[in-house]
Amino acid sequence: MGRMKVVPAMLAAIAIIILFAAAAPAEMRQKIFIQEEKKKMAETRALIETKFGTIELKFFPDVAPNHVSNFIELAKKGFFDGATFHRVIPGFMIQGGDPNSKDHNKSRHGMGGPGYTVKAEFNDKSHKRGILSMARSANPDSAGSQFFICVADALFLDRQYTVFGEVVSGLDVVDKIVSQPRDSADNPNDRVEMKVKILEK
Repeated sequence: MGRMKVVPAMLAAIAIIILFAAAAPAEMRQKIFIQEEKKKMAETRALIETKFGTIELKFFPDVAPNHVSNFIELAKKGFFDGATFHRVIPGFMIQGGDPNSKDHNKSRHGMGGPGYTVKAEFNDKSHKRGILSMARSANPDSAGSQFFICVADALFLDRQYTVFGEVVSGLDVVDKIVSQPRDSADNPNDRVEMKVKILEK
């Protein structure tokens, strides 16, 4: 019984420490999107290809248009290709999208970004299993390229991190990734690289 009480608190602490993607001060991006642009983004899908299979994502531009647009733009440029899921925590989430993780030297994994940040778009979407959300530092407006996928409900993150999509297929792949043997920094011992493709209607 004691363990059941401790685990949520531990996960909350892990979230605060682990999801902080450190970044130097940078330009902050924010723009207004018209309804047609949001509709197009809502119809867009992303495929994250890994050695364990493919994760298909849909987006929530109605609540986080800047984050959706940013992810799509980075993916189209090949920004994520060759990056890894550099942090995996069973019962919590898998995190990726750091360009530093393309380097096999793990010392700076989790510290990189695109060179700018995206203004927070906290919303009422709940961090349930399969949800796609953005990592950030202590500054709410510090998200850049690092994202995470919840492998279990993590409702204590609600309205503190920007939810911008969810997995529509491939949760079994997410489960395989999160179960990989990992080091003391929760970085998988064997690289789990990604390639992200965007499918537009």
